[in-house]
Amino acid sequence: MKIYFCGSIRAGRQYERVYREMVDELKKYGPVLTEHVAYPNCERSEVSLTEKQIHDRDVRWLEECDVVVAEVTQPSLGVGYEIARAVVMNKRILCLYQPSEGARLSAMIRGAANETSIFVKNYNDNEFIPLIHDFLQ
Repeated sequence: MKIYFCGSIRAGRQYERVYREMVDELKKYGPVLTEHVAYPNCERSEVSLTEKQIHDRDVRWLEECDVVVAEVTQPSLGVGYEIARAVVMNKRILCLYQPSEGARLSAMIRGAANETSIFVKNYNDNEFIPLIHDFLQ
């Protein structure tokens, strides 16, 4: 099973540790096409690419993947775009959100959940592990 992982890159990296933990868990189920999102300084790996090349590569990976797992706590235009493209491609999508006081997940993400192909789940700390397991089984 090929997995596309989404996490904020340019909008903020405060959840980088969580991204690494999620990618490590996802790799138990198959290759993670976007594993670099979890790397420290992940943008450095793309310095030789134009923004068009990054976009086109990521869209190809979205087309190639079987499922999408997105960490959506940090608002990110890129992550929202990837999720929207995945919806159009009829991919199964799991969005994971870590609630915090004063923050709310976008209604465009939460409202898209249908519990058939699009799942939006709240988690705290490592509670995402059983959510990933249930989604990928």
